Amino acid sequence: MKKPARLDALTGLRCFAAVNIVLFHFSNPNWFGPLAPVVNAGYASVSFFILLSGFVLGYNYNAKARAGELSNVRFYEARFTRLYPIYLLSLILAFKIIPLEWGSHTHAMFWTGMALSPLLLQGWIPDIATFLNTPAWTMSAESFYYVLFPWMARWKKPERIGPHLAKMGLVWMAGLIPGTLYVIFNPDGLAHVDRFSSGPWLQALKYTPIPHLASFVFGVLLAELDEVVPRMGNRRLVLGIFGFTATFVTLTQAYRLPYPLLHDGFFMPLFGCMILGLAGINPLSKVMGMRPLVFVGEASYCLYLLHFNMWNMIHDSHVLNRLGLARFDPWISYVLLIAMALLALHFVEKPVQRILRGWMHVWR
Repeated sequence: MKKPARLDALTGLRCFAAVNIVLFHFSNPNWFGPLAPVVNAGYASVSFFILLSGFVLGYNYNAKARAGELSNVRFYEARFTRLYPIYLLSLILAFKIIPLEWGSHTHAMFWTGMALSPLLLQGWIPDIATFLNTPAWTMSAESFYYVLFPWMARWKKPERIGPHLAKMGLVWMAGLIPGTLYVIFNPDGLAHVDRFSSGPWLQALKYTPIPHLASFVFGVLLAELDEVVPRMGNRRLVLGIFGFTATFVTLTQAYRLPYPLLHDGFFMPLFGCMILGLAGINPLSKVMGMRPLVFVGEASYCLYLLHFNMWNMIHDSHVLNRLGLARFDPWISYVLLIAMALLALHFVEKPVQRILRGWMHVWR
């Protein structure tokens, strides 16, 4: 079966999403003027990545699965060789955090975290979901979704757009249920909930796989919709412009909206419009598919998964002070993180992936 065409514009958008997560973790949003609401809601970029992963897998494998050409075992091997090398590197880079984890958890929970993190299972326990590497909780979620994906990929191709949109609407509403229940019952008893809030139930909502499953499923269904919407013409351009504009306007009003709903679920339709727009052939996709954006976007997984521990390494080493560059921080740190992500992509992820796939005789 013919390999699907590259969607460079989506790779370019991954560049912005990954950088936004870095800024969310390590900046003052007010530095960015009119873009402050976007940076302050960097958690939404994580929801975007989850939805996008469902779309990309569906785009690449749905037709193959329906034709009976998708081997579950081969698919799992391909996902493992693609994702685990950088994930393992992120754990290795966390060696200095181990004493901090020891001091902040019970001994039983610490050893549970040490045992489950290499197995991509730590995200199922809210107390250790961010163990050793804060962003790595998403890999617990993604690995679970990958287990389910081969069955999702075999769903029947939609014959009519209307019923398929209704199905996507039901998935969207299902994705809003966890956040809505949290808002109604407020199980942590918090007077105000925002990005800085913490509580056992809020941790479960933010970091465990089940609350985010609907976003992944929505992405898979979006890939099926993508098959029946023409790539040429103004329809996708209008959808893309609407998705970007409505997302930005919503983020400017985020302080008025319930944080548990915004953290995931709420943006599914808007992200879907953005993705459909960029998956088409139009001026918007051409802008987002520019080579510099695609070049950095290809390293977005490395940047996302490594940035937290690499930031700590840069600043714990005081290398910027020794080189007299501290006055340029944090901007120079952002540049270094992107550079190190590119190095990790080309000197760790791709070479190790080729070696593993050679051993396992895995196709892409």
